[in-house]
Amino acid sequence: MQLYSYQAKDHKGTLVKGKLEAVNQAGVADNLMRRQFIPITITLIERENDIQFPGLQLFKQKVGLDDMIMFSRQMYSLLKAGIPIIRAIVGLADTTQNKEFKAVLTEVIKQLEQGRDLSSAMSMHNKVFSRLTISMVLVGEGSGRLEDAFLQLANYFEKEQDTRKRIKTAMRYPIFVIAALVIAMVILNIFVIPTFATMFARFNAELPLMTQILIGTSHFFVNYWWLLLLIIAMTIFFWKRYLATEQGLYNWDHYKLKIPFVGHIIHRSLLARYSQSLAMVLRSGVPMTTGLSLTAQAVDNSYMEKAILSIRQEIEKGDSLLRASRSSELFSQLVLQMVAVGEETGRVDEMLQEAADYYEREVDYDLRSLTAKIEPILTVFVAIMVLILALGIFMPMWNMMSAIKGG
Repeated sequence: MQLYSYQAKDHKGTLVKGKLEAVNQAGVADNLMRRQFIPITITLIERENDIQFPGLQLFKQKVGLDDMIMFSRQMYSLLKAGIPIIRAIVGLADTTQNKEFKAVLTEVIKQLEQGRDLSSAMSMHNKVFSRLTISMVLVGEGSGRLEDAFLQLANYFEKEQDTRKRIKTAMRYPIFVIAALVIAMVILNIFVIPTFATMFARFNAELPLMTQILIGTSHFFVNYWWLLLLIIAMTIFFWKRYLATEQGLYNWDHYKLKIPFVGHIIHRSLLARYSQSLAMVLRSGVPMTTGLSLTAQAVDNSYMEKAILSIRQEIEKGDSLLRASRSSELFSQLVLQMVAVGEETGRVDEMLQEAADYYEREVDYDLRSLTAKIEPILTVFVAIMVLILALGIFMPMWNMMSAIKGG
């Protein structure tokens, strides 16, 4: 629980000030409205016990996809078996190994015992439960098919996790090669090149340009390593600050779709996520405009999110999903064809699901062939590095040997 200060007006319009403890600002607002107060401002009060060093957050256990899959799958099984919601969540809170998730579920149980709906209780923990998850639960509560909502969420999270694992597997080889090259260059600059530089200095040999560059680089690395670390740290700092801005994140998310070799994979993966998410919310009975808003957040790409929200605005003006999607110039012809057929037959959700399945197969194939595409480039890069070292180190040695034999 956190402490908040608030300003509100009562039914007479009189300004009222005070403090309340709640899980978040929404909890304070609900409390005030139950007391027939109209909230004006709600501000978090930092208490000494709440102040934490940023480094401690690194050791804080996060709620990941594994936890959400287990939660959704078990909630489906328990609710289908007729177990009451509170009893089901109590059992999940007792069995989960994630302490952070256990605390969240405990708070959800308290809210349920106070008479809240499950979706309302989950919305007070929006850092753990996404808007998509909360909306699916809300629709499930309204339709009386809450267990089906959790089943769809479980399938959605499982597909998302499977895609992430495939991406990590495909990137493992190039990351390993690049890391090995970086380590090798550090060792060469610290130990190997200075030894050769000392030897060349003894002979007063005239060094080729490539050798001078290598020795200069090694000298900078050995004597100004602190400056190099400072430059790296400053670059990371300003890059994170840039990504923290709305425009910076938008530009980066747009550029990611154009990165050689992986840009088209990212694009197809986003199209699969868009189709899968929109199909799921439409299948649950969520209105089109609301479903697009939820899907915009689910794609996790600000560039595509802005495009999806523009589609929603066009639909709100009376345009069709097909025309709005085509005008965005974001979706491939396959998605547009599926949307066109879906609108004609009244089965947009089924057509979008087929499009999602197609793109998932395409992404799987692209990821499996990614290593084969990147491997020749890495091989050429390694060959160039070896050639530079050979020309920079061994050429002056050959020149000195030739001079000694000639003398």
